Amino acid sequence: MDVEAAKLLAAGLSVGLGAIGPGVGIGVVASGALQSMARNPEMSGQVVTYMFVGIAFSEALAIFGLVFGLIFLFVL
Repeated sequence: MDVEAAKLLAAGLSVGLGAIGPGVGIGVVASGALQSMARNPEMSGQVVTYMFVGIAFSEALAIFGLVFGLIFLFVL
């Protein structure tokens, strides 16, 4: 395998696999928030705030995968 092909493969795998977990995590967070807002509508403001914090933490993992992919492409 060529070195350039290995770089492209590593970058693609790091971004692709790095996006699977956060995608599932964001779905779980949004599902739980919607269920809790349906059961207790008075708390929806606080639930939305915590939902956005959970989504931000989950999305940070996808950004790490993207950064590693860019490192594999341009630094190594």
